[in-house]
Amino acid sequence: MADPATNAPPAEIDVVDTAVSAEAAEPAPTTEASNSGVEDEAAKKRRKKKEKAARQKAAKAAMAAGDGADGGDGGDGADGAEPAGAASGGGEGGGGAGTDTKKKKKKKKKGGGGGEKQTVPATIPMHRIYPTGDYPVGEEQTRLGTLDGERGYCDFNLERFTAAERRERDRAYDEDCLKDLRQAAEAHRQVRYDVQSWLKPGMKMFDIVERLEAKSREMIGVTTLDSEIPRGLAFPTGCSINHVAAHYTPNKGDETVLQHDDVCKIDFGTHVNGRIIDCAWTVSFNPKFDPLKAAVKAATEAGIKAAGVDVRLTDIGEQIQEVMESHEIEIDGKVYPIKCCDNLNGHSIEPYMIHAGKSVPIVPNGDETKMEEGEQYAIETFGTTGRGRVIEDMECSHYMKNFDLIGTHVPLRSKMAKKLLGVIDKNFSSLAFCRRWLDFAGETRYLGALKQLCDAGIVNPYPPLCDIKGSYTAQYEHTIFLKSSGREVISRGTDF
Repeated sequence: MADPATNAPPAEIDVVDTAVSAEAAEPAPTTEASNSGVEDEAAKKRRKKKEKAARQKAAKAAMAAGDGADGGDGGDGADGAEPAGAASGGGEGGGGAGTDTKKKKKKKKKGGGGGEKQTVPATIPMHRIYPTGDYPVGEEQTRLGTLDGERGYCDFNLERFTAAERRERDRAYDEDCLKDLRQAAEAHRQVRYDVQSWLKPGMKMFDIVERLEAKSREMIGVTTLDSEIPRGLAFPTGCSINHVAAHYTPNKGDETVLQHDDVCKIDFGTHVNGRIIDCAWTVSFNPKFDPLKAAVKAATEAGIKAAGVDVRLTDIGEQIQEVMESHEIEIDGKVYPIKCCDNLNGHSIEPYMIHAGKSVPIVPNGDETKMEEGEQYAIETFGTTGRGRVIEDMECSHYMKNFDLIGTHVPLRSKMAKKLLGVIDKNFSSLAFCRRWLDFAGETRYLGALKQLCDAGIVNPYPPLCDIKGSYTAQYEHTIFLKSSGREVISRGTDF
C-alpha cells in the first residue's frame, strides 16, 4: 500500500533559499540543521523513529479497514509475515510501506546442508536434510596423514605428482559420484546410530533386521530403480552370529534370538544411483569378547592405512595379517590366537556391482594387482578363534543376479520362473536380495522358481559362510575412495 501522508519526514532548512550571496557572506558557526542540508546522527534517529511509528499507525488502520496489506518492518516490505486470510502484498518496491503488527512466522530451522533439521531419533531422509547436495565429507586421509594425526598414510611409492597437480586431479573427480556416495554414507551413519541405541539381547534376529531395514529405507528416502534418482538398500542386512562370519539374514519363520553371549556382525548397505556404501561392525554384550573386536577393528584400520594408489593388493593383506594375528583372546580360561579368515576378502565396488572384480585379501596372497586412482573399495577384515577358513553352510538367504547376464535374454520354460525374474529385474536388477525382500514385494510360493533361476545360472546363491562350530568371528568394514592425494573413508562415523 502507498505511504500515508503522515509518513512525510520533518521539514529541513532550505540552504539555497537562506544562503547569502558570496560577496556578502561572512563566516558563521555550524548549526544543528547542518551547512549542507545533512542531519546529524541524533536528528536521523529521531526522524526514523517518527517514520516507523507513522507506518505502524497506518498499517493498523489499514488492517482494521480490511485492507490487510502486509509490509516489512522498515525494510523492503516483502519480508513480513502475512496475516491469515490477508491478501499478499507488502511495501512498494522495497520501500517498506507498511509493517506487520503480529509476530512473524518462525522460519524452519535448517540442517547442515540448508534443509530441514534432523529429528531425534532420525526420521527425515538425507536428501531433505541436504537439498543442495553438500553431504558431509568422509574422513580424508592424505599421504601425510589425517589432520588429527591419528591415522597416517602407508606410502609404498615416491610422490607421483606435485601438490598442485594432486589438487587439480582431485577436482577432476566425478563430483556427482562423490555426492551420491556421501549421501548414502550419511544415511548409513544415521541408521547404525539408531540401531546401536536399541539393539539388545532377547530380540529376534528377524525383528532386528526388519526394524533396521525400515529405518534404512526411511533415511535413504527409497525410490524405485527406474526413478530419476534411484535410492535404496544395496544388499540384505547380514546379522551373522558367532561362528557364522557372513551372508546370514533370517528367512521368514526363523525364530533365532540374539543372546547375551553372542558375537553378531551387522553388515548392511545403502545406495544412491547405484553408488554403494558397504559398512559393517560387530556387536557383543559380554566384555570377554572385546579383545576379538579390538583386534579386527585394528586390522581393518591397518588395511585402510595401507590402501592407496599404486599399492599392490597382496601388500595390504600382509599389513592386515600382521596386525590381526598379533592379538589373542582368553575365553573361559582358554587362550585362543586370533586368526584371519584367509578366504574372505575386501573388494572393489562399481555402480550396481558390489563385487567389481578386484579382491583385497586379508592375508598376503601374491596378487600383484595395483589399486588405481578413482577406484572405490570396501576394506573389510574377519578375525576368528577357529581354524581361520570358512565354508558354505546352513540355509541360503542371500541371492544376486549374474551381472554378466544383465540386459541379455535367457530362455526359460517355466512361467513361474519368468515371472520371478521380472520381479527381480524390476526391484533389484544386479543388486543382492534375500527371500524376505521377495516376501516384501508380495511374492509367494517362489522357492521352486528361484531354484530354477539358480540352476540356469541367472541368479547366484550366496549361502552363509561359517568357521567351525563353537568358534567366534568378528568383522569391521569401511568404504573408501582413492584420490591422487590419498583416500576418503566415506563411511567413517563417530562410532568407528
